[in-house]
Amino acid sequence: MHWLTQLFSALFAKPRHEPIRDNRAERNLFVRRALIAFIGTLVLVAVLLTNLYHLQVVDFDKYQTRSNGNRIKLLPVAPTRGLIYDRNGTLLAENLTFFGLYIVPEKVEDLDRTFAELRMVVGLTDEDIEQFKKERRRSTRYTPILLKPNLNEEQIARFAVNQYNYPSADIRPYFKRNYLYDEAMTHILGYVSKINDKDAERLKKEEKDANYAGTTDIGKLGIERYYEDELHGKPGYEQVEINSRGKVIRKLSEQQPIAGKSIHLTIDLPLQQFIMDLLGKQKGSVVVLDPKDSGILAMVSSPSYNNNLFVGGISGADYKRLLDDEDRPLYSRATQGAYPPASTVKPFIAVAALTENVITSGTTVFDPGYWMLPNSTKKFRDWKKSGHGNTDLQKAITESSDTYFYQVAYKLGIDRLSEWMKKFGFGMPTGIDIKEETAAIMPDREWKQRRYKKPWVIGDTIPVGIGQGYWTATPLQLAKALAVLVNNGRVNTPHLMKEINGSSLERYKDPLLYEDITEPTEGAWTAAKRGMFGVIHGASGTGRKAFAGAAYDAAGKSGTAQVFSLKEGQKYDARNLKKFLHDHAWFMAYAPYDDPKVVVAMILENAGGGSSNAAPIVRQVMDYYLLQRLPRINQLQQSVAPDNAEPSINAESAVQNATEIEMTE
Repeated sequence: MHWLTQLFSALFAKPRHEPIRDNRAERNLFVRRALIAFIGTLVLVAVLLTNLYHLQVVDFDKYQTRSNGNRIKLLPVAPTRGLIYDRNGTLLAENLTFFGLYIVPEKVEDLDRTFAELRMVVGLTDEDIEQFKKERRRSTRYTPILLKPNLNEEQIARFAVNQYNYPSADIRPYFKRNYLYDEAMTHILGYVSKINDKDAERLKKEEKDANYAGTTDIGKLGIERYYEDELHGKPGYEQVEINSRGKVIRKLSEQQPIAGKSIHLTIDLPLQQFIMDLLGKQKGSVVVLDPKDSGILAMVSSPSYNNNLFVGGISGADYKRLLDDEDRPLYSRATQGAYPPASTVKPFIAVAALTENVITSGTTVFDPGYWMLPNSTKKFRDWKKSGHGNTDLQKAITESSDTYFYQVAYKLGIDRLSEWMKKFGFGMPTGIDIKEETAAIMPDREWKQRRYKKPWVIGDTIPVGIGQGYWTATPLQLAKALAVLVNNGRVNTPHLMKEINGSSLERYKDPLLYEDITEPTEGAWTAAKRGMFGVIHGASGTGRKAFAGAAYDAAGKSGTAQVFSLKEGQKYDARNLKKFLHDHAWFMAYAPYDDPKVVVAMILENAGGGSSNAAPIVRQVMDYYLLQRLPRINQLQQSVAPDNAEPSINAESAVQNATEIEMTE
């Protein structure tokens, strides 16, 4: 019943009243809370203002740069490559304008899908994509990269219609190198092509990579490579505003690029083309020098190839075709073809022998058709089986007596012989202003020991005396040596550069590498030249038929280079040999004799005798240059007007007419 009691008490108990509210305490509490909130707000505002101050005042430059970096870009502008001309101002290498599709890959959400779509729009190929990926690896971020080069009008129109689908892509103009005389000038000019990883690494190592910003091509061979720094120029820059998709909205400022310098070569283009046509399909090389300074008037290597194939990137099929061609058109026979110089070196050896007092101009040797080492039965045979009889120096050069120069080489010895021939430039680079050159071989004791791990023996020296054995030389080396002989020992470096931007260059000679030859007397030089004069004008000269009736006096020397060594008693018969085993035909000459204006050295591969096959070609080259290209000599021709000039023949017919090529000089 206890709970009833409690209920009754609750119902009848007196009510209790709450105490009166303390308004003052509540007001004080509110004020305290409001004050705390106000102070907190002030603190937060102060922090905000402080941060704004740092953003807008203290770190203004920093954040403005970062902001502009997202909105404003510096785009490199590639310079225009310098032009190349021949000595008379004929344009050889130009720049053509093409249009290409450029894209900013960082602004594209799905590159693969974009590539797939562009295949239908602009004919994008796998090769284009592969080249794009290579360029992307070398490019900086947000830089437009060429995706599709050389767009035609239809492709440009198709993209213009669909451009709204590709806001990060744009069509822009660009320059592309074009060679106007392709095969005739390929081995001289070389070519430009895409910058590859090896090029990029080299430029970075040389700290030149900044100079190639925006540039896709670089000189690879020839003049284009050697004078790359002069031809390339310096890039410029455009400051542009871009949107969020990387598309240029407007150009803010620009710094114009500096165009590359234009170059004039020493080459006479009509002469170069004439020789190229003259050789036709015959393998060989012709080098024509101006003897005054060794400026190269023509330098032909046949066969050649079209260097324009490499400019935009050669196809795999075309490159394989060139590599597999057994005629080897890719290498320059003028500077890289190393052949035994054969009897063409006899005048140079004569100068050395006269200076070393090994012989005099009157020294006479009986030539029975062979020469034997003392105390030996080994016979070194002359090209003329019956021999030349009693032979002095002039006759030895004129008739090209091997026997005479076997003995000269024996007396000189390899040490002096090698040292002297190096003075003429054999066995070392000529210094020409292209990098594709071999030094060939001027053998000596040290060379053989390094190469074959065997000592030099006297039997090695004898064939060197007639330009055979281990000795090899390039057509350019032979032309340079002949120019040295013509100038009585003055050494000029063969060069292709005439002037840059109208300024002539004085760097044709390196005195540390190519010193003048001062030891020989004038009589030594004259004796060698008189022998060469007899080659063309003597009754038994090996070049008299080729130069019969010429309107100028010339001096020359023939040579027939053996491709393989004959065994004891073996007879050379071209009819029973494969073509690549036939002898090489050499001939070198200069004219006019008293006032030389041209030096020519040439080789025809596997053509046979030098006097019968190479000499007629040299005659035609000299006729063309002296009688057509030089007006003063042309007047001489008109006054002489020979009636007994031989009909013109080309290299191919000269070889075809030789049904049996004999071992003649």
